[in-house]
Amino acid sequence: MTAAADERIARLVRQHAETARLLGVDFVPVIPRPRAADDLDAAAPDDAHAPDASAVEAPAAAAPQPPLPAPAPAPVAAASSRSTGDLDRDEAQRRLDELRARYERDAPHKNFITAHTNIVWGEGDPRARLMFIGEAPGAEEDRTGRPFVGRAGQLLDKMIAAMGLSREQVYIANVLKTRPPNNATPTKEEASLCAPYLFEQIAIVRPEVIVTLGLPATNTVLGTNDTMTRLRGRWAEFHPPGVLTDPIPVMPTYHPAFLLRAYTPENRAKVWSDLQKVMERLGLKGPANK
Repeated sequence: MTAAADERIARLVRQHAETARLLGVDFVPVIPRPRAADDLDAAAPDDAHAPDASAVEAPAAAAPQPPLPAPAPAPVAAASSRSTGDLDRDEAQRRLDELRARYERDAPHKNFITAHTNIVWGEGDPRARLMFIGEAPGAEEDRTGRPFVGRAGQLLDKMIAAMGLSREQVYIANVLKTRPPNNATPTKEEASLCAPYLFEQIAIVRPEVIVTLGLPATNTVLGTNDTMTRLRGRWAEFHPPGVLTDPIPVMPTYHPAFLLRAYTPENRAKVWSDLQKVMERLGLKGPANK
């Protein structure tokens, strides 16, 4: 086994140990297979009420910021330990469908109060190079069973188009798969029951870049409690739990619902700057230069 593989295994062991400590475990039983745990934050729903707005403009990029050290995410269920880097689209979609079926059987949302009609799983290219992650469905998402189709979703579509991509070319998901009552911000306990399924979605899609939308989704994926001021616009990393593979770059940015509520030139410039960094990393040139 190589030194790099040894270090990855050691990192995973440390992640499991730290998560267990945070959950109050003060002893380690001798069992043949370790159990996974999770620890994350909650967030604002996607369909927050906000005034209508036009597409994201493309102002000059903000000054570059130094990267942050990458915090480790919580471990995920053991099913993600299989290699996913060489899956074709059909196999990736099959595994996503199997994961959804398992989610529906497990029904973690039954352990907390929800006001949902439909499960909002995720959609897009199962082998997308770019994945967007929000926190929870809103009213329109719950009605249709699709992520990001309300006002915030319409703005997200414009953001994607400004990058020279279509909705069908990316993958879009949330931490929670059911709508919180009255679009309430879910608790940590509620989100912690659902996050492992998101982490497995990421491991299956295996995007080249993740864009987290808003602080709660960012803190969940990165396993941090930092502020958006510190996190936004700076590259971090997501280490797929249980998968011995390279980390995935993460670009945190404002949630479209926040942008709709505070649709100022300054905020639009910040979001566009974040998206330009993603475009540069993926080699995208935008719709005018495709």
